[in-house]
Amino acid sequence: MSPLALDGPSVDGNLYTWITSLAGRTPSWADSLVSAWSSYGLALFAVLMAAAWWRARGSTEAAKTARALAAPFVVVAAFLADTAVKSVFREQRPCQTLHTLTLEACPPLGDWSFPSNHAAIAAAAATALWLTDRRLGAIAIPAALLMAFSRVWVGAHYPHDTLIGLALGAALAWPLTRAVGRAAPLVHRLRATQLRPLVAPR
Repeated sequence: MSPLALDGPSVDGNLYTWITSLAGRTPSWADSLVSAWSSYGLALFAVLMAAAWWRARGSTEAAKTARALAAPFVVVAAFLADTAVKSVFREQRPCQTLHTLTLEACPPLGDWSFPSNHAAIAAAAATALWLTDRRLGAIAIPAALLMAFSRVWVGAHYPHDTLIGLALGAALAWPLTRAVGRAAPLVHRLRATQLRPLVAPR
């Protein structure tokens, strides 16, 4: 069966062009901040996951430690799932279809738009962090929403690309992260091995 071709402009093309037009009228310093976040903001989630793991090592909750260790793998799973969906719904980038001016250089033909990898990764990380460490999750959730918005602002995605990316990342990360919490007995066993530094402060 041949891949589906999603017609992005018919979904929310008008909203996309309104947002990118607004970006074109926004002061350059603000656009630069949003563009920098769009390009490099995912690094924040890596930092937050590292912090969650560090904090979990000192916790008496083995399930929390297991979830912290698994968070990067949950994010990778979300990325792979998102990439698989992209290969089915072969939606061209809006900047290719609508030929509008955008802050970010338009990706080449065949670099599919739906759903957004950035949004899926951010949502998966934020969900895993929320289930592991509520304080860090409270930072990650608005950061994920901002990442999704920034991808539309710079012209890389339609709004529906980022909304579905967020939903996909969260929907996958929630059950995976909760399931990993049941690996607490494994964490207890690791504390008696040479891998103890991964799951305990000393």
